[in-house]
Amino acid sequence: MDLLVPIAVLAALVVFVLASAIRIVPQARRYNIERFGRYQRTLQPGLNLIIPLVDRVNTKLDVREHVYSSDPKPVITEDNLVVAIDTVLYYQITDPRAAAYEVADYLQAIDHLTVTTLRNLIGSMDLEGTLTSRETINTRLREVLDEATGRWGIRVNRVEIKAIDPPVNIKEAMEKQMRAERDKRAAILHAEGQRQSLILTAEGTRNKLILEAEGRQQARILEADGEAKAVERVFQSVHANDADPKVLAYKYLEMLPRLAENGNGYFVIPGELTEAVRTVTSAFAAQSDDVRPTPAPSPARKAATDRIGPAARPQAIEAEAARAAQMARAAAEEAKREVERARR
Repeated sequence: MDLLVPIAVLAALVVFVLASAIRIVPQARRYNIERFGRYQRTLQPGLNLIIPLVDRVNTKLDVREHVYSSDPKPVITEDNLVVAIDTVLYYQITDPRAAAYEVADYLQAIDHLTVTTLRNLIGSMDLEGTLTSRETINTRLREVLDEATGRWGIRVNRVEIKAIDPPVNIKEAMEKQMRAERDKRAAILHAEGQRQSLILTAEGTRNKLILEAEGRQQARILEADGEAKAVERVFQSVHANDADPKVLAYKYLEMLPRLAENGNGYFVIPGELTEAVRTVTSAFAAQSDDVRPTPAPSPARKAATDRIGPAARPQAIEAEAARAAQMARAAAEEAKREVERARR
C-alpha cells in the first residue's frame, strides 16, 4: 500500500511530461517555440517533441493566403478633392519567425502602409486620373507593399481597389454627365436608325422605279418591234402587190385626223400633205371621168362654157381635200391645247 502512492505519483508525472513534450501541429500552421524566453525553432505540421517546462509555444501562425479589407480611407487628390478609397489585400506569411518578431502587429502595419502609399499615389493624380487609373494604382501599391512587408516575413500577392467614392457634389455632376452621354448616344443611335431606314426605303423606291422603267422600256421596245414588223409586212405587201400611189395617198390623208387623237403635246403637219392632196385630187378626177359619162351640154350651157371655160371639177376636189387637211390641223391644235391644260 505504501508503494502504490509513489508509483501513482510517478505515473502521473510521466503522463504530464509526455503530454507537455508532445505537440501536434495541424496542416498550414506554424508554431514558434521559445526556450527560456528566446526563440528556438518553428514547429512544422505533424508530431513534434519539445522539452517540458523549458520550451513553450509563443505564437501560432496560419501560412495560408489571407484577405484583409480595411475601412475606406480619405485621400486628397491633386486638384484638392477628398475621395474615399476602399482596398482589399491578399497576403501570405512566408517566414513565421519574422512575422512574429520583426513587427508587433503586421495587420496594423500593412494598413498604415497602405494608407500612406495611397496618399502618395493619389496626391499626384487628379480626380479623373484617379478614376481611370485603377490598374496603375493597384500595380504600384502592390510593389510598394511587397517591398516593405518582405522583411516582416509577409508577401503581398495582390492589391485591389474596391471603390473610389468622390464627394457628393462631384458624384452628382458625374451622374448628370453620364446621363447626358447616355442621352447623346441614344439620340445618335436613333438618328442612325432613322437614316438607315430612310436609306433602305429610298433604295427600295429606287429599285422599284428602275424595275418599272425597265418594264416600260421593255414594253415599248416590244411594241416598237411589233409596229416595225407590222410596217415591214405592210411595206412588203404593198411592194409585192404593186399598190397604186393614189390609194396610198388617200390612206395618208385618212390617217391624219387620227394623229390628233393620240394626245401628244406636239403635232407636226408633214410637208408632203400638198403632194398627197394633189394625188388624191387627180385620182378622184380620173375616176369621175371614167365612171360618169359626160352628157351632151345644152345650147345655153355650151354658150356659157364657151364664154367662161370648162368646169373646174378637179379644183373642187382639191379644195375639199384641203378642207380635210385643215380640219386635221384644227384637231391637232385642239389636242395640243388639251394636253397643255392637263399638264397644268
